[in-house]
Amino acid sequence: MRILLVEDDCRVAAALSSALTRRGYEVEHAATVAAALAAAPCDLVLLDLTLPDGDGTDLCRELRRRSSQLGIIAVTARGEERDRVLGLRLGADDYVVKPFSMTELQARIEAVLRRAAHTVPERNLIDVGPVRIDVAARTVAVDGRPVALTRKEFDVMLSLARQPGVAVPRERILLDAWGTTWGDGHTVEVHVGSLRGKLGDPRLVETVRGVGYRLRGE
Repeated sequence: MRILLVEDDCRVAAALSSALTRRGYEVEHAATVAAALAAAPCDLVLLDLTLPDGDGTDLCRELRRRSSQLGIIAVTARGEERDRVLGLRLGADDYVVKPFSMTELQARIEAVLRRAAHTVPERNLIDVGPVRIDVAARTVAVDGRPVALTRKEFDVMLSLARQPGVAVPRERILLDAWGTTWGDGHTVEVHVGSLRGKLGDPRLVETVRGVGYRLRGE
């Protein structure tokens, strides 16, 4: 999960970047509006509204114009009601007032990412190689053979199948299947191992060392 941290205070940015990295996120820091607009694509933006080369509310408006699915959380010292209302009306998904705890910020990040994921229309049938997933019926078949999965095994399988051939980070799988990115990566490993056994071909789900897992697209 990639986060763009827009914060002009380098000490605050360093502390936040370190805390978010420990929680499994990839973090890019931008200290200005210009740097934020030039940054690589991301899943979520943590946006300070007071920036040296422009107003964060204008940046918020522009980021929302570029993408309706991007998660945006305003993280700012502006705590007045009118500031919160303006930020939300300009496209922020949430508004966190400094000072805050990392536990609160983590929960808000997860909530925004869940909402963003649910705005993407889900295909009813997903075919990946010999695997067919019926999302509505929550069933999986391999070469036409039904595979009985537990609820969490199905959620892990669906997380991988949404991006066939792509390395899906463990944190993304945790978010999709358990609703959090803060957890034991061993849990994912155990469920993937069970999936491999039930699918009948362990090669269908590949381990990407240091990242996560990939559902073979061929």
